[in-house]
Amino acid sequence: MPTFRIAVLDLYNNTRNEGMRCIYQLLRRTEAAHHVTFAVDTFNVRAENQVPGLDYDIYISSGGPGSPLPSTEAWEPLYFQFIDSLLTYNQTAERKKHLLLICHSFQLISRHLGLGEVSKRKSTSFGVLPVHLTPAGEADPVFDQLPEPFYAVDSRDYQLTDVDDDRLAELGASVLCLEKERPHVPLARAVMAIRFSPEVLGTQFHPEADGEGMLRYMLTDERKQQVITAYGEDKYDDMVRLLADPNAIERTENVIIPNFLRRALAQLGELALA
Repeated sequence: MPTFRIAVLDLYNNTRNEGMRCIYQLLRRTEAAHHVTFAVDTFNVRAENQVPGLDYDIYISSGGPGSPLPSTEAWEPLYFQFIDSLLTYNQTAERKKHLLLICHSFQLISRHLGLGEVSKRKSTSFGVLPVHLTPAGEADPVFDQLPEPFYAVDSRDYQLTDVDDDRLAELGASVLCLEKERPHVPLARAVMAIRFSPEVLGTQFHPEADGEGMLRYMLTDERKQQVITAYGEDKYDDMVRLLADPNAIERTENVIIPNFLRRALAQLGELALA
């Protein structure tokens, strides 16, 4: 049974979260589905200044709390040095490294690469929300099994807008999807996913979100009260309804990261594309 080395970059800064559980769960499912073994190491980037080297096959960089804007924290230059080294390595290597960037990681790298305006939102975007595919997204091999629109878990105070098309073209990157349309709001729509390169993908939303597990979590008295207090009962009821819908979050969970991993394994030479 082939073994692949996976590095999970934990950007949660030791805060309680569901994201890491969901990432590990999807890795276990992929092992079983494709009869491979994953040797997984986790790096506590923000709390312990840990970053991996280039001796892994696949990298997943998580979401996390707080601001993605420039800081003086020691982990940030280490993180960007790692990203730059991976991108540089992929320019010439035959067996390339595959990288998935989730939410906070997506914001950080979009800022680092100068792809557009990363800024604080006027209000938090939170819930199970529709995401709209661009033509590039509809054609992308990771997203092409999703409906238009599809639903995703969104939880962010910051956003990427006003993308620099020249910089995108320079990098060979493309915008795959945008946040929900708001015709009555005179604000730029946030970018929700970018294909940075054939091997590097980033999403503003949480593709790892587990509909069943999140529903259990949302139904606890503590979390229910937190959401109702912060966002209102209508928002809470809408989230619960969509988390229970197999065509909403469960579908997104079963498509994006599994497809990313399947393609990575295929391109690493061990699996044939279906």
